[in-house]
This record gives sequence, C-alpha cells and structure tokens, in this order.
Amino acid sequence: MGRPKRMAAAIGACGLAAVLASTAGPGTRWPGTGAAHPAASGPANSALAEVAVQPGVRHVGRTQAIPPTTADCEKAYKVACFEPGQIQQAYNLRSVYASGVTGTGATIVIVDPFGSPTIAHDLTVFDQASHLPAPPSLRIIAPAGKVPAFNPGNTDMVGWAGETTLDVEYAHTIAPGARILLVETPVPETEGVHGFPQIVAAERYVVTHHLGDVISQSFSATEQTFPSRAVVVGLRGAYTLAAKDGVTVLAASGDTGATDYESNQHTYYPHPVTSWPDSDPLVTGVGGTQLHLSARGTFTAPTAWNDSYNSAATEFSTGSGGLAPPTPLAGGGGESVLFGRPAYQNTVAGVVGDQRGVPDVSMSAACDGAVVTYSSYPGAPAGWSPSCGTSEATPLFAGIIALTDQVAGHSLGAINPALYQLSAQHAQGIVDITQGNNTVPYVTNGRTRTVRGFSAQRGYDLVSGVGTVNAAAFVPELAYLIDHSNAF
Repeated sequence: MGRPKRMAAAIGACGLAAVLASTAGPGTRWPGTGAAHPAASGPANSALAEVAVQPGVRHVGRTQAIPPTTADCEKAYKVACFEPGQIQQAYNLRSVYASGVTGTGATIVIVDPFGSPTIAHDLTVFDQASHLPAPPSLRIIAPAGKVPAFNPGNTDMVGWAGETTLDVEYAHTIAPGARILLVETPVPETEGVHGFPQIVAAERYVVTHHLGDVISQSFSATEQTFPSRAVVVGLRGAYTLAAKDGVTVLAASGDTGATDYESNQHTYYPHPVTSWPDSDPLVTGVGGTQLHLSARGTFTAPTAWNDSYNSAATEFSTGSGGLAPPTPLAGGGGESVLFGRPAYQNTVAGVVGDQRGVPDVSMSAACDGAVVTYSSYPGAPAGWSPSCGTSEATPLFAGIIALTDQVAGHSLGAINPALYQLSAQHAQGIVDITQGNNTVPYVTNGRTRTVRGFSAQRGYDLVSGVGTVNAAAFVPELAYLIDHSNAF
C-alpha cells in the first residue's frame, strides 16, 4: 500500500508538534526523586544496555499433534482456548470478509528479536489446519544486522521464536489478505539482556523505506528501568517518523497488570507502573480482554483480562508444573511517569490526570481463553499449543488496522485521536469493557503482596482503554473518521 495522501488527518488538528509538546508537562517527574525529568533531548546512552526487553508471549499447557478445541483445553488444562475461526467470530469479522475486506494491499510489520527459523513452514501448517489462505507474501528482513544462527539451547531465542509464531499467525488470522513483513533484529546476548537500539534502528529502516502500514510490537520495558527520560526520547525517532509518514504503531501493554518487572526481570515493583513503548503518545497501547464463549457457541460480553488468581491459568503460563502461587497475570495499564497527558486524552482527563494513560484499546489476551498456535522450531516440542497475553492482543489489533487500511485506501498513521473521538461519540464499533480490574498479587520472601491497580468502568479506563472493537462497525467508522472529521 502506498503512503497516504491524508497523513495529517491521523495526527489531529493539534498536529504532530502539539502531540509531542503535550507529552512532557511541568508535572512530569522522574520516579523516586521528586526532581523534574532530565532534558527531553540527547541520544540514548550506554546505560540502556541495562534495560531488559522480554517477549510477552505466555504458553498454556502442553504441545499437541492436532489443534485442541475449546472443549479439549477445558478438559486438559481447565482453561478455555480458541481456534482462528472463533477469534474471527468474536470480533464479528465474517461480514467484513464477505464484503471483500481482508487487508488486501496493506502490509503488517511484525518486529521480533531473533525471529523463528521455521516461521514460513509453521504458518503454512497453521493456515492449512485453520482453512486460511496463505498471505500474499511473508517476507523476512534483518535491517539492523545479521541475526545469529538459531541456538535451541538459548532460552532467549526459543522464547522469541514462540513470540514470533504468535505474532505472525494471529495478525494473519485477522487480516488474511495482508502482506506480512517480519523484521528480525540481532539482539545482543550480553548479560542476558536485550537492547532497544537495534529494534528502533530496524523500525526506522522500515519507515524510511516505506515498507509497511502498521507496526506490531509485542514487547516492552518498565518505564522506571530506563536510566532517564532523555534516553527514551532518544529512542523515539522511529515513532516520530512513523507518525509523519502515516504508519500506525502498536505496542503491547504487558501481562503483569498494574505492576511490572524490575530490571532484574525477576522481582516486581510494589506500586503501579507502566511500560514503554506502549506509553508513548505516538504509539497505540494495546491491553487485554477475556473472551467468554456461551454453551450455545456464541461470545458474550468480554471483560478485562485478569488470570492472577486462576490457578489453572497461572500454573500453565508460568510452567510451574503444579499449583502455582498467586501470580501477576493481567493486562497492563496505568499512568505514565515519562509522558504527560497528550491532547487526545483531554476528554478523559478525569481518569488519567496530567499523565499519559494506557492502554488505548484492548483485544483478547486471557490465558483462560488462549489461542492455539502451531510451531516446530528447535528447542521446543513441535505441534499445537495455546498461547496468550497482550502479545496476542497486539497482532490481533494490527490485523484490524490492516483491514481499515484497505477500506481507507491508505495507511492511517497515528490513530489515537480518532480512537478517543469514536469513544466519546459512543460509536457502535467501540465495545465498552465495564467489568474486571488489573489489581495483581505477587509473592516475595514467602509473603503475598498486592499491587492495587484500576477497575474497568463505563467509558475510558486504565485497564481496557476505550474498550475493544466490533470490527464490522469499527473498521468503516475508523476509516471514515480518519478521512472526514474536521477534528483531525
């Protein structure tokens, strides 16, 4: 799909400069110091090597030779799982496809460190079993440097291969007619941490060479693990370019509810935190919901995802092999400490205060309601297994954007202003989430502690954002608003 002719429409009347200017207000403070943030300029420094970036995918249960049904998962794992056709049903996509809208002409960009050495084969098996057509193309590039040979003994590589599998298969599930561009990065293995510079460099390459229309990122790092706000600002160039060039950027809000990992990737913050890049005002943060299938085979009202006290879900998602203790397992959300409230969130200032609030929108992510994936990469048993998390939600929404790109006839750019206007208008395509929360427990020194998060409510909230979508209405509504509203 070519670059849009109406890029400014996706930014808003305030313009890109105003969006940027509104994100570092005088009330923004660096956590724990009481001091103002460092100057919002300057390159990322070497301290960034300490910021850990981990794949967000959660695996539920064992690998099977054939795709498990919902009943199979409920019997074997005591949690529900869904196949691609059920996910399409949940988002009312069949009428969208019947109208000829499948994402044709759009390119979904999926960014994953290392990638998967078997993704082309695995997608073919997945498509054949799921009765999906092959994508028009699945292209793999590594613009930030050669990716090391896959090592099945490297748990990082195996983890990212699982992430890649989920991202590619479920972006394709939603937009079967869209092209897929998998962007792999050569993540350094020093001290077992992942750096953002290679990821950002790869995304800049994609944008400057006009290779895609929507970028899906299923990873993040806790805001407080960055050494300064200046470091984050130094990494935002790809998102600024994307907004100017009409490329939509999405990022997962995380799977640990109101808390998140400290830099050691083992302990949790004892107070609410959020993560970046989903907290970036130029990025659409994608949170998690739980789908509910009735005995009649229809989906009822979704709720905010929180499996923290679901022993079956936490047991399998943590690989405990037995009854797991209460574990943070919920959609991320809260108020950023890096960015002030952007102009498009002025209508929800009563919820977010002076800070940027996340997420913006939510999709299926619950482990009790996982999706089935197929993989055969070395280091893990080949076959079908359920996966979950906002790593699922993000590529799902990327597929929704690709469908909208086809309807609009061009890519959409930064969509957040339009999302909040649709919500304020009570548009039919926005499905409000009014039940659930992202309060989560964690165990430290043998004691269970609780990080009190936020509750779903009517309208915007810091659990589900504006809510989730009914694609049959949302896709045309978003396409029309991007092109016709005087507010953008």
